Amino acid sequence: MGTKGTTVKTVFNKPKPKQSCGCESSCGCDGSPLNRKKRKAPSRKKSKGYYAKVKKGSGTGSKAGGGMTAKGVAKYRKDNPGSKLKTAVTTPPSKLKKGSKAAKRRKAFCARSKSWTSERGRAARRKWNC
Repeated sequence: MGTKGTTVKTVFNKPKPKQSCGCESSCGCDGSPLNRKKRKAPSRKKSKGYYAKVKKGSGTGSKAGGGMTAKGVAKYRKDNPGSKLKTAVTTPPSKLKKGSKAAKRRKAFCARSKSWTSERGRAARRKWNC
């Protein structure tokens, strides 16, 4: 059936060749530990653009510095998958149902942003009806 003394050798995980510095052959350093390239973790953020360009002056939304617009939030969520960013709760408190999710978000934001005294902070608080 089979021949005596024959063995089949299989190699699964072949190690990559290493340089004298201990790096893989594709690291690009000259071998000394002082000249190794520092590797950074890849960034998850894809876009470096502004989502709501803040301009000084009067107005509402991004013009007054009151936070991101709906369009800006949509762009941010597209660029950063898994994001749960939402727009401001701009509904007046009298129109919100007590204990609703929106009312709780608004209340939490207002409590969190009490110390915001800059122009942008005041604009954001005004937008949220704090």
